[in-house]
Amino acid sequence: MAIDLCNKSPGALAERHPGSWDAAVPDPKALEDLATEQKDALNFAYRTTLSNVDPRFVAGDPAAWASDFGYALDRVAIRLDNRSNEQLREQAFQHPDPAMREQALFEYADRDHEDAVALLAEAARTDRDRQVRWDALWAIEKLGGPTAIAALGEFLTDDDPEIAEWAKLFISELQTGDPAFDGRAGLYTPDRTFDETIFLLIHCDLYVRLDPSNTHWGKISLAPQGLARIYGQAHACPNVATREKQLVIAKTIDGLHQDGSPHCDNYLFRGFTDRTRRDRGNFFFESLVPRTFFKSGQADDPSQGVRQANIGFARYGTWHLEPRFQVRQEAAIRYVRGRFQGWGYVDLSRIAGKSLEEVLVPGNGVLSTLHDPEVGPMTNAFILGTFKGKLNDWDGDGVIDLNSRDVYSTVDGEIDMDQDGVADRPGLTCCDHTALMP
Repeated sequence: MAIDLCNKSPGALAERHPGSWDAAVPDPKALEDLATEQKDALNFAYRTTLSNVDPRFVAGDPAAWASDFGYALDRVAIRLDNRSNEQLREQAFQHPDPAMREQALFEYADRDHEDAVALLAEAARTDRDRQVRWDALWAIEKLGGPTAIAALGEFLTDDDPEIAEWAKLFISELQTGDPAFDGRAGLYTPDRTFDETIFLLIHCDLYVRLDPSNTHWGKISLAPQGLARIYGQAHACPNVATREKQLVIAKTIDGLHQDGSPHCDNYLFRGFTDRTRRDRGNFFFESLVPRTFFKSGQADDPSQGVRQANIGFARYGTWHLEPRFQVRQEAAIRYVRGRFQGWGYVDLSRIAGKSLEEVLVPGNGVLSTLHDPEVGPMTNAFILGTFKGKLNDWDGDGVIDLNSRDVYSTVDGEIDMDQDGVADRPGLTCCDHTALMP
């Protein structure tokens, strides 16, 4: 959330001239050349951004533009990452762990420094980890403006076609509000549980209530790899026949189980999708799943007791179709983007005085709910952020893979370790800490 507000306030624009679109790209798109739907969406985004930074720019009912809880918290929360700017710049390039390099990049960008785009672009040029590179490009898009477009343009001819396509997509979104893609062919693998398995990039702000008075809040801005390390790498798993009313978000956490197997955590979402445009779907989905809540704040650690609770989560956004990729006589989803929000529990005693390397470990934070007599009073974190996912070429053969990713879920979100479409234990949607899965 907060990084998306950086570099956009009237004060920032006054201090740092954003430059011209003509200088940023060789063929800039004029606003009057955009489609009506694109202009409407961009105008709404413009008004919304202005309302976040200075409500006086927007007339009308404050309930429409001043009710964002995340923004209210962001204005008052203290940073729980207390590294200096110099330390962040150094670790963004020198830390041996790619997740920590990426975390330093996103934290630096979230602090709204003038040289953030240049730092991110340098990391995208030089980092040896593929995901650090495309996540750095995403952070550049979040900062926005002509400077961001100019920086992203450098990667349009990158040797890695995924980096080049992400750059093309981000530039198009900044100019028109809509994504753009390259011309690679797509490959659908039949007889898989899901028609598509879309790898998700997720960035979130974690706001933690530091005392019962509700007057002290802390904040951690989690970059995609850091979030995946704690809560699990997520894949969106739609099927053409049901994607407008339900889908599974399948998550796996590596390094949590002692035997080396992935910890599986699946969420069945249901909701509404607007299909008034044939090239996309606008959706609002919710999930409510039974989970073992660990009072220790560490997944799979029952040392302080457990509680069975129903955990809710919401996600909403837009998916864009690719007519060239056909699945069951329908266009496949090429790209999805949106926002999400939910609740969590962070045991503050587990993170107090520890380095970020000790905090960003598998399972060190659990999702929570307010609607349980035991779990509700322990809930102390508000989680919200944005996500993006597109189809990628995972095996390097030059063809986009629609559903090649391994996800351990049935169509109803039950654990399915052998991916045969049949639940290993009917009704079980998350690895059971009391027994090893097959």
